[in-house]
Amino acid sequence: MITISNEILNVSIATMGAELQSIYNKQTGLEYMWDANPKFWPKKSPVLFPIVGGLKEGSYSHKGNTYHFNRHGFARELEFQVEHHSETSATFILQTTEATLKQYPFQFKFSVTYSLNNNELKVTYLIENKGTETLPFSVGAHPAFKVPLLESEDFTDCYLAFNQSESAGIYPILENGLISNTEQPFFINTKALPLTKKLFYKDALIFKEFKSTSISILSNKSSNGLTVSYEGFPYMGIWSAKDADFVCIEPWCGLGDVETTNSILTEKEGINKLESLGSFTRSWNFKTF
Repeated sequence: MITISNEILNVSIATMGAELQSIYNKQTGLEYMWDANPKFWPKKSPVLFPIVGGLKEGSYSHKGNTYHFNRHGFARELEFQVEHHSETSATFILQTTEATLKQYPFQFKFSVTYSLNNNELKVTYLIENKGTETLPFSVGAHPAFKVPLLESEDFTDCYLAFNQSESAGIYPILENGLISNTEQPFFINTKALPLTKKLFYKDALIFKEFKSTSISILSNKSSNGLTVSYEGFPYMGIWSAKDADFVCIEPWCGLGDVETTNSILTEKEGINKLESLGSFTRSWNFKTF
């Protein structure tokens, strides 16, 4: 376990999956991360790479060969190396191995950096193409935040606040695990979403046309909360396990397979393509109060 801290925040990250484990604010005396209760969901903040979401029948094809992935890719299941660690920042890296080549026939270096500035945590993903062919990939975040933050409050005392008025529809997840091609109306010119457990009974809320670049989790009964800010993530997932006391705010550069997929990785909706020796970076920020 790697820890970084400053005068306000204390943050812990596991080397397994470079997964965020704890964000504790010394001033508010609050823990902001979900406790990974296995009764509901045993994860806290898996890093999604080199795919986001699920694949049709758990597989994809590339140059006529078939490869298999678990949901959200292998990064969350592998041990990262610590490339850098200081008092207020840490960088974790994952690189091509013989094992990854069996699932993903590409040469890559994937870095995840956590850094602190006052009451804010910044998470940066850096993907580097170390091979000679184009690198197709997706990357995304999946942090689960404790809701409510205070034991005296209830889940329904909380709501999501958006920095822009939203009219986006959702793309439902079908029974076979694929994403529907048909958008369903959801938001109608609103900047807030009251939280209820039933919101997530049919799995995640997936948006392709989300305008906001920040989402806050706020309470009607207290001033404590958090804000997740992100730029350059074209897709958004909002999710909770059934009846659990957390909400995931998930900025994605990528998407699970849609129902009309042909399973060819380079033609997958939302896939990113990185030229040989090129690099790709995205960051999201987490602010506590």
